[in-house]
Amino acid sequence: MVPIPSGERQELLCSVIGLTVKLGVGLVAGVSLTHLASAYQQRLDSHSEVSAILELETARLRRAQNRFDKLFSTEGQERLMREQEQWIAPDRLRVVWEAPQQPAKLQSQL
Repeated sequence: MVPIPSGERQELLCSVIGLTVKLGVGLVAGVSLTHLASAYQQRLDSHSEVSAILELETARLRRAQNRFDKLFSTEGQERLMREQEQWIAPDRLRVVWEAPQQPAKLQSQL
């Protein structure tokens, strides 16, 4: 073996240390990018799931709003009564309470 002068030996040692540090930083960066990619994929998956649920709930809300609008439009009461007729059992009677009519004489006194 050829003896290595101390200046070159020190330079070689510094090069090895520098290479080790660079490899360590590269390894940490690679692991961090892997974790970041998996977290990003999880966020994309949860975003698509939430988006699908939002679309379903938006459609449900629109149906409810349309039904509400139909019930409170003109002839909405008759439409509601027709819809509710199917819910009454055949052996039951429907009772509709109406406000009592006041005679004309009482109305004029008020």
